[in-house]
Amino acid sequence: MTSADSIYNDLKRRLHDVVPDVELRYKAGIAAEINELKKQRNAVILGHNYMEPALYHSIPDFAGDSLELSRRAAETDKDIIVFCGVRFMAETAKILNPTRTVLLPARRAGCSLADGITADDVRSLKQKYPGVPVVSYVNTNADVKAESDIICTSGNASRVVETLKTETVIFLPDEYLARNVAKETGRHIIFPSKGVPRTMDASLEYAMIGWTARCEVHEKFTVDDIKAVRKQFPDVVILAHPECSPEVVAASDFSGSTGAMIKYVEKTKAPRYLLLTECSMGDNIAAAQPEKEMLRMCSVRCPHMNEITLEDTLEALKKTQYVIEIPDEIRLRARKALDRMLAVN
Repeated sequence: MTSADSIYNDLKRRLHDVVPDVELRYKAGIAAEINELKKQRNAVILGHNYMEPALYHSIPDFAGDSLELSRRAAETDKDIIVFCGVRFMAETAKILNPTRTVLLPARRAGCSLADGITADDVRSLKQKYPGVPVVSYVNTNADVKAESDIICTSGNASRVVETLKTETVIFLPDEYLARNVAKETGRHIIFPSKGVPRTMDASLEYAMIGWTARCEVHEKFTVDDIKAVRKQFPDVVILAHPECSPEVVAASDFSGSTGAMIKYVEKTKAPRYLLLTECSMGDNIAAAQPEKEMLRMCSVRCPHMNEITLEDTLEALKKTQYVIEIPDEIRLRARKALDRMLAVN
């Protein structure tokens, strides 16, 4: 049996209800090439939980959420890191392991949330609120991380904020995650507009200063969606990502990072589950745990994650294509903020 046959049989077992057979055969052949080539090139492949099912279940050496993959990127001794995720994730891998070649299998693979704030925006906030620590979500570009005191993920955001032991915190850039963290940590939150004065009003005490960027996927989910699903499936357990609005999180049964949601489904028994996050993840959980019934409310795919394909991953490895480079001046400062996050965990 060839490696392609083995991969095809495994994908068919996992994905026969999700992906047409002809597509599985085609993708198994590409996956076999990738797996052989990564051995030849001493490469490791990291796959985010949002990768499409045929890729997710065939080529990653490690799969997980941003925090887990950050750890893996920092620890690997492979010559090449291929990051099947979006650009800020590949940048994080380069920051944490600068001597390795880091490849992103797509030219762009950006992020609406990361693009929602710039390093200049962070510097302006720091000028307005001098001395206030800046917590930046991992879903940010490298230059924003460099302006931050510490990084967080959706899974450790509240813990990171609490470790600072300060009443006032700048939390960037996701509006909904900030609101959810403020609620969880008992803080009041404001959202200053751009172009604000450069001096902090000493008569005002703000516990959390947020920003108004949002994830274009998670902002689509509504409380009305939840009500409609519960009406049809009263016994459903609904899991929401913290990038969803506070109202959606409150109406759900559980909220956590992608890694936390996977563990929740693994360790609990419910008639059926619904994940309010990028829809490929629900397919990936269903493939890994066929005994669990996963509902599909919609097909909300992240257009940026969707840019990562098996075909482009193969080309990236063949041509050493789309190499991530970060200037040392930015990388070294961003590394300090990331190291502080990893120390918290």
